[in-house]
Amino acid sequence: MAARCQVTGAVPGFGHSISHSHRRNKRRFDPNIQKKRYFVPSLGRTITLNLSVKGIKTIDARGIESVVAELKAKGEKF
Repeated sequence: MAARCQVTGAVPGFGHSISHSHRRNKRRFDPNIQKKRYFVPSLGRTITLNLSVKGIKTIDARGIESVVAELKAKGEKF
């Protein structure tokens, strides 16, 4: 599964792991991506989205209908 949120667009960040002796190693900070299913009444079916936790909270606040309309406008597949 790609580490990208379909709602917020969150992608991995890159940086360093720093040891006690202050040696640096490259690492990747992945967003907390969850696969969620929602029933969309306007489509009459369930859709599966790859979402970060912030994306899930966005859907809870704004509603699935408005988020799906925005995703359709962006041309996102679901």
